[in-house]
Amino acid sequence: MDGLLIFLASPSGGGKTTVIKELLRRYPERFVYSISSTTRKPRPGEENGKDYFFLSEEEFRQKIARHEFLEWEHVHDYLYGTDQLVVEEFLRQGKHVLLDLDVNGTLNVSKKYPDRSITIFVVPPSKEELIKRLKARGTDSEKEISRRLERFPMEMERAQYFQHVVVNDDLERTVSEVLNIIEQHENKKNFMDKK
Repeated sequence: MDGLLIFLASPSGGGKTTVIKELLRRYPERFVYSISSTTRKPRPGEENGKDYFFLSEEEFRQKIARHEFLEWEHVHDYLYGTDQLVVEEFLRQGKHVLLDLDVNGTLNVSKKYPDRSITIFVVPPSKEELIKRLKARGTDSEKEISRRLERFPMEMERAQYFQHVVVNDDLERTVSEVLNIIEQHENKKNFMDKK
């Protein structure tokens, strides 16, 4: 069976990255993470080639010109993109590819692969909890947090276009719910492949 594209999107601080890391830790044989490229500077503890491919704006624009990205977006004053060849190779190997994209990128790319995409929007239990999480991670300035919060209403409005919405109020429950969603899609895909 070919793999599935599993898109997890959320407002900044919604918990999608934590959910992805947990799925990868628990099920490394089933899932791979599609490492995005970005022009953003690394946060403390982030590694090039592990968390992101950190590129200069010129390098990023060259990849755009060569059509190397499955998608790319301008988010929070930075460019982010997903390498098409890497994703397609993982799918051929039967791996489920976890993608951490913004809402626009998720909606655009999932349309290109409608039969193998799962879109999951991860939401915090409240805006207050989101603000608390953004401040607690200690990686963004107040100005950056404000900029991220400006996108919150637009991102929440786009949740209606996702196949699934999961409230991330408890990590264990959230990971279990996401895994159940994926398994439902696996079962459906297996059934359809046998027809």
